[in-house]
Amino acid sequence: MKTQLIKDLLVSNPDGRKVIVCGWVRTMRDSKNLCFVQVNDGSCFANIQLTYDRNNPGDANPENIESELKRISTGASVVAEGNIIPSPASGQAVEVSLISLKVIGESPSDYPLQKKGHSIEFLREIAHLRPRTNIIGAVARVRSKMAFAVHTFFQERGFQYFNAPIITCSDCEGAGEMFQVTTLDLNRIAEEGIKAGAKGMNPSKAADLIDYSKDFFGKLANLTVSGQLEAETYATALSRVYTFGPTFRAENSNTPRHLAEFWMIEPEMAFFELEDNMDIAEEFVKYLLDKALVECSEDMAFFDSRVQKGIIETLTHVAKSDFVRMSYTDAIKELEKNNDKFEFKAFWGCDLQTEHERFLTEQIFKKPVMVYDYPKEIKAFYMKLNPDEKTVRAVDVLVPGIGELIGGSERESDYEKLKNRIIELGMDPKDYWWYLDLRKYGTVPHSGFGLGFERLIRYITGMGNLRDVIPFPRAPKLAEF
Repeated sequence: MKTQLIKDLLVSNPDGRKVIVCGWVRTMRDSKNLCFVQVNDGSCFANIQLTYDRNNPGDANPENIESELKRISTGASVVAEGNIIPSPASGQAVEVSLISLKVIGESPSDYPLQKKGHSIEFLREIAHLRPRTNIIGAVARVRSKMAFAVHTFFQERGFQYFNAPIITCSDCEGAGEMFQVTTLDLNRIAEEGIKAGAKGMNPSKAADLIDYSKDFFGKLANLTVSGQLEAETYATALSRVYTFGPTFRAENSNTPRHLAEFWMIEPEMAFFELEDNMDIAEEFVKYLLDKALVECSEDMAFFDSRVQKGIIETLTHVAKSDFVRMSYTDAIKELEKNNDKFEFKAFWGCDLQTEHERFLTEQIFKKPVMVYDYPKEIKAFYMKLNPDEKTVRAVDVLVPGIGELIGGSERESDYEKLKNRIIELGMDPKDYWWYLDLRKYGTVPHSGFGLGFERLIRYITGMGNLRDVIPFPRAPKLAEF
């Protein structure tokens, strides 16, 4: 007999037919005549109840069921056969009257997830088991739905899915916080340095000891912080592309807002200027929030009641709002009027802090805000200069609750301007020869943005820490699982 997911059984007709339930035991309640076993298979938030009536066993095999019930404990995996019938219990429409039961995997008394509350911090210590909890299971289902929604959104709008390389020799952000990829023997290099010191030699720089020409790629290589630069190459051939994959940042930060490994959604569009970029970014955010509210309603109800009260109302409001659009200069003017409320005072030229972003969205406008035309000094090298040569065509999408959700820009399409900007920032144009070629051969205006997938999931679920919205978080001193 074919097994069915619990999410399908719970909405099926309780017509007494035989069904097979597979899953893990959440709880068991055994009285003198009745036994109730709650089973969950992760397909939905709710459990299905298996019932056994000793006074009225029906087609059941009492000897089999009694022996297997003795083996059941929280966490045990079971396969149960029974009849699906209407449930007299409140809160559930159907239950399964047991015919046979088999414990597949027993769960001893030291199973960490007993029937009690567990802190999020504790669950991080058992990342291999935490998906079995209500909260992490709900996060996983929302994450899955949102990943599919990302692909659906772009595919429906003529975008091509592009796989950006994970290993790169270019630094998109210019911050230098990258994980190095090497096959060089670091121990041998260190030993050579020690021997040189013992002989009275004093190498002037590390490069005197490290010969990258002998490394696997023949030069310094790192894990990527962004697939944007490579995505631009395909956008200037296929018009609209998007990359959705892992990125890495070696930032030694142990905060709820930082991960060393995270997933980025990065669309890139040829013939799109900043205004076009802003249009599709707004459409994208609304689309994803609508999908979460409609297709993850059961899990969203849990987050609303147990994680962040009012999250459904907040997301609904954002999804139905027209996003405010204002220049960075105008935003600073608004913030300066309220500088007495901020820990970090706002001034023209400052990088907006979370408190500034949230004040704009939650206090001044009470809706999402798109701030554009930032000072060039606080933005990346590839952003298009405005005619004033002081600002660039960058945009940040700010939302109530967290502040920045999306960062994007129109890219510099002029060869000489981009080359000069690279030199101005102390970078070597030779490292970006291929990127500059895009401006040499058939250049076009093009734009794109980046949305951190974990930041999106954190926003939708109301979870407080990015480490709880990715299956196996990577952070400083955290890579055990």
